[in-house]
Amino acid sequence: MEGRSYNSLLLLFSLLFLLTFSSVAEAAYSTAKLSPSDCKPKCTYRCSATSHKKPCMFFCLKCCSKCLCVPPGTYGNKEVCPCYNNWKTQQGGPKCP
Repeated sequence: MEGRSYNSLLLLFSLLFLLTFSSVAEAAYSTAKLSPSDCKPKCTYRCSATSHKKPCMFFCLKCCSKCLCVPPGTYGNKEVCPCYNNWKTQQGGPKCP
């Protein structure tokens, strides 16, 4: 019985591992190397949850046109787009939303 629960636990962790990395790979595939015409819809979604839509859209479009990448979701996930993530303001804060 002990070996059976170990196998079940191993199977569960394996499935969780695969699901985690498949979503990361999907996010990387869906956001990498956008064409400039893809920036507006991606940034519209990226900025949809903020109360500061105009500045968010301005900087998101600027970052997207330079990096051709917008992270998935409305917040975070910037590691998917290194250029977007690493572009900083003069004060050292993040330039891209």
